[in-house]
Amino acid sequence: MNINSIKEEEKIQYTTVDLAIFMGQSNMAGRGVVSEAPLVPKGHGYEFRAVSNPTKLYDIVEPFGLNENNILGIYEPNMKTGSLVSSFVIAYYNLSKIPIVGVSASKGGSSINEWQPKETYINDAITRLKDAQVYLVSKGYKIRRKFMLWCQGETDGDNNMPYIEYKQKLQIMMNTMFESGIEKCFLICIGNHRDVPMKYSSIIKAQMDLCKAHEKAILVSTKFAEMTSKGLMKDAFHYKQHAYNEVGTEAGTNTALYI
Repeated sequence: MNINSIKEEEKIQYTTVDLAIFMGQSNMAGRGVVSEAPLVPKGHGYEFRAVSNPTKLYDIVEPFGLNENNILGIYEPNMKTGSLVSSFVIAYYNLSKIPIVGVSASKGGSSINEWQPKETYINDAITRLKDAQVYLVSKGYKIRRKFMLWCQGETDGDNNMPYIEYKQKLQIMMNTMFESGIEKCFLICIGNHRDVPMKYSSIIKAQMDLCKAHEKAILVSTKFAEMTSKGLMKDAFHYKQHAYNEVGTEAGTNTALYI
């Protein structure tokens, strides 16, 4: 019998973690560059791969969620290239000293219409969340907090969705996740369209206004709005990895401070 193995197993059984699901469209999924993303120190954050291998936890690496493709749900093979998740997790741990177990549930190009109750993407996200929770409990982890990170809205801005419609549907989506066990929605506000700066204004306002009005919706970053002037957009919609790193750091810091 290996005494060291027993001690390691005991340590794992009593680890406290926070469970976070990362949801939204391409700027949550990440269109950056792996080589420019920070490395998460060992023990500071884990990924539960609900689709590709739900039998263990993995150290968080970029591209986060690369292989989490469910052909009947959230499916975008080879599209995730570098995200804000690593910088979020690092900043969060630096303040909280609690590791995050992260679950990937983001789909590039998705509309808020596709995240409504009974729709494929939100059903898949809820399943992934519940599978992660079951796994963690079965392995003896203590889940301190369960929350979601949300970054989405460019598609609806491109489609000229009215302010009130987006705001209502965003709240419906959040309420669905709250009913599924999520405690808070930490929202990363989208940035501006690079070439048509005011195109997303109504979506941005809806996101900010909902966070002011809803006690369970907390705005944790507005930094994407700064990236055009910093030259950190790679195209009209997406960002360079340095931008994802900045946003993730701000969001992780503010989330940890709130909790």
